[in-house]
Amino acid sequence: MSSTASRSSAAPRLFDHVETWVFDLDNTLYPHHLNLWQQVDVRIRDYIANFLAITHDEAFRVQKDYYKRFGTSMRGLMAEHGMKPDDFLDYVHRIDHSPLTPNPALGDALERLPGRKLILTNGTRAHADAVLARLAIDHCFEDVFDIVAGELSPKPFPEVYDKFLGRHGVDPRKAALFEDLARNLEVPHTLGMVTVLVVPERTREVFREGWELEGHDEPHVDHVTEDLTGFLERLVGDRRLATGV
Repeated sequence: MSSTASRSSAAPRLFDHVETWVFDLDNTLYPHHLNLWQQVDVRIRDYIANFLAITHDEAFRVQKDYYKRFGTSMRGLMAEHGMKPDDFLDYVHRIDHSPLTPNPALGDALERLPGRKLILTNGTRAHADAVLARLAIDHCFEDVFDIVAGELSPKPFPEVYDKFLGRHGVDPRKAALFEDLARNLEVPHTLGMVTVLVVPERTREVFREGWELEGHDEPHVDHVTEDLTGFLERLVGDRRLATGV
């Protein structure tokens, strides 16, 4: 199965001009099946149940409703209930990172990419640092732009991309973004970025709720891969893939 494909009838954008490589964190830099984000998901539900004094079943409904309407459950709790975010962020990201192990092949591919490498995540800096350290790829990245740096605005809202690009002096027309959610690629593509959707291994399907799948076949997704390391290895090892020659 090919690791890259156009998602529209138009030719996908290529990588010959890319100077800055931007990566989402969870379910992008490590395999979806490790279920680290599932731990966070469960802790969000626990927090909502305790904070609102409701059952876990009701907390699940609130969690998914807020996630859909506000971009993150946290933003929904802030908007609807005046929740302060610090305790929430600390609690939900206090997870077991031990399923992650060093990925030297990914580290090598990242190091060989010409240009800057940055993380853009809806998680916290502490969580990102833990993930990168466990994967032994922390040395590959110049910086992490987290939910706090975004002033609590999550992807896919346009303002978070504007803040990220401005803080790091990134020209979106010379950048590429790797993400596991198609909806988070729409604004970056509009800004001129090359977009890559990272899906779970051994399948072309993204195992998420129906509304989260919207747009995964749209023109704002230039490429799809189920093997991030292999995709990057081909980029740095085969100039024909990078330049279209």
